[in-house]
Parts: sequence; structure tokens; C-alpha cells
Amino acid sequence: MFVVELGAGLQSGSVSLLADAIDFFGDSANYLLSLVVMSMGLLWRARGAWIKGLTMVLFGLLVSARAVWGLALGQPPEPLVMSSIGALALLANVGVAVMLYRFRLGDADMRSVWLCSRNDAIGNLAVILAAAGVFGTGDAWPDLVVAGIMAGLALTSGVSILRHARQDMRIAKAEAGA
Repeated sequence: MFVVELGAGLQSGSVSLLADAIDFFGDSANYLLSLVVMSMGLLWRARGAWIKGLTMVLFGLLVSARAVWGLALGQPPEPLVMSSIGALALLANVGVAVMLYRFRLGDADMRSVWLCSRNDAIGNLAVILAAAGVFGTGDAWPDLVVAGIMAGLALTSGVSILRHARQDMRIAKAEAGA
């Protein structure tokens, strides 16, 4: 989906699709990291979550910068491409989120996987709504607002994961010292 959304985002001029594509790439790397640390001790899982949290914060900052650039350009994206690719991505992300729902309250590593999937599904719905807004107004602002919201979700989720990971690291270090 990363490649599909990246191509569609570039072709359509949609910042929200580009944001979702970058998020898909980041999530793929995060899921791989989760698989690597899954059987390791709490300290290593927390370190993996820490990397994921930093990645999410970086994604949020990158999308924010791209949205500001899009605001300066002011050209509206193609709403039909946005809505069709957003719907396809939604199907993929809802399927993953349903599979991961039971892990939403786990340790920092598993919580980060759940939050990534949840945020993706929310982001896909927002891209579809932005496409409707772009279609109705003929303006870029609905796409840019959604890109800003997606950046905010990434930033707040990333900070939450960083805090949880730091707490898990303290617990693991205390248990190792006991």
C-alpha cells in the first residue's frame, strides 16, 4: 500500500495521501521491529517501542512541513484518486486493526502496533472525507486540514509511545537490579 499511495499521492497532488503513504512505510518498518523484539525481554521490547515512538514523531513533523508547503502552493489535489485509494487503504487497515484489537492494552511495543493500525484506519477515513471536501470546494484546504490532523495523530501517539516505553524501561531495569 505504501507504493500505491505514494504513486497516487504524487499523481493527484494530495498531501494527505502522501502522508498516509509515508505512514504505511513507517508502519511496515515498525511491524518488522515488533516481530524482531516480540520474544525478547521487556527492556528490548521497550527499546523497540522507543524507536517506533521517535519514528512517529518524525513522521508528524515531516507531514506538518509538507502541509505548510502545500498551503503555500494552494493547488487542489485530484479528489477521485484520493477517495478511491483512501477506500482501498481503509480496507487494508481495518483488517489489520481488527486482528490487533486484543493487543491494544499490552506493553509499549504491542500498544504501538495497535496505535499505528488504529491511526491508519482513522487517517484513511479522513482522506476520503478530504476528497469529498476537495470535490465540493475545488480547493486544497480539506486535504491540508486532514494532513495536519494526521500529523497531530502521529505526534500525540508517538509521544504516548515514548512515555510508555520509558516507563517499561524503568520497570525492566528495576526488575534486573532486584
